[in-house]
Amino acid sequence: MKRTPLHAVHEGLGARLVEFAGWHMPLQYGSILAEVRTVRTACGLFDLSHMGELMVEGPDAGDALAAALVSNPPGLAVGRAHYSMICAPDGGVLDDLIVYRLAEDRFMVVANAANAGVVSDALAERLARSRAVLDDQSLATGLVAIQGPRSVDVLDPLTDVDLAALRYYGIADGAVAGIAAHVARTGYTGEDGFEVFVETTRTGELWDALLDAIRAVGGGAIGLGARDTLRLEAGMPLYGNELDTTTTPYDAGLGRVVKLDKPADFVGRAALERVAADGPKRCLVGLVVDGRGIARHGYPVHVGERRTGVVTSGTQSPTLGVPIAMAYVAPSDAEEGTMVDIEIRDARVPARVVPLPFYRRSS
Repeated sequence: MKRTPLHAVHEGLGARLVEFAGWHMPLQYGSILAEVRTVRTACGLFDLSHMGELMVEGPDAGDALAAALVSNPPGLAVGRAHYSMICAPDGGVLDDLIVYRLAEDRFMVVANAANAGVVSDALAERLARSRAVLDDQSLATGLVAIQGPRSVDVLDPLTDVDLAALRYYGIADGAVAGIAAHVARTGYTGEDGFEVFVETTRTGELWDALLDAIRAVGGGAIGLGARDTLRLEAGMPLYGNELDTTTTPYDAGLGRVVKLDKPADFVGRAALERVAADGPKRCLVGLVVDGRGIARHGYPVHVGERRTGVVTSGTQSPTLGVPIAMAYVAPSDAEEGTMVDIEIRDARVPARVVPLPFYRRSS
């Protein structure tokens, strides 16, 4: 398994380490429940150095990415980012991404750890005939995230980036704890927060400075277990659960990221135009479980005696105090308030369809 540059730090903090997407990663440092509450009420620090960072630059960088992805990167202003996907010719999702425009002719594409190689290979092929160069900087880049309502309080004294001027899905160059960094106002928790990209060799130094500041406001280090619960409460998809090669963006309720009106002819366009016109054959919904039991990935979902779909993610929500889940169901069963049954340990447990996200921060 690969190890992030913070592996020894996690061991020193007593983290429970597990295999995740080929990496040895911290699942938790203490109680997952306590870590979720820490992020919701104060601030948490995450090691995301397993993610893939792919630099695309050159005179055709924007147009080449527009032909490779479903979104329209040339429409981004410098210093801005957007959520995107890279799809197969049949419209299936190869990965979901964040695309940052660092300069007029330079972009950073951040891919999920499990798919970084797939995305790198696909981009290399799709950019081959353009004046754009792909540089996979994944192993040379360390990434940590600061998430929670005290994030600005933590980061502001440590950086020369104007955080007040940095909008959601914005990115700026500067220094954090004296270390050159890209600072992005993005995250995967539903809270305000930042993701900080630095050279791998400086990641430990950055982590130590941030962890001291986070502890001073009642926060701490946060593992993958809490991160998964936080993103589920925030209604954010996880590749391998809500998204995969059999899923189109429209199935997942994310058709807004597909820019069918852009000039570029992109991979998967014809298939996605058909789904946009005909409608998806299944829909991703939120479920609140009204009975006892936790819905888990793969559990069947029924309406009466008819199986309508399957649970993709589920947990007991620490923030809401109820069991929640996301599931794919037939479009006819996706309306808010629809009652379904989830098959949990050979029992049928009632649940109702609710809007996503389950949790939305107050400010």
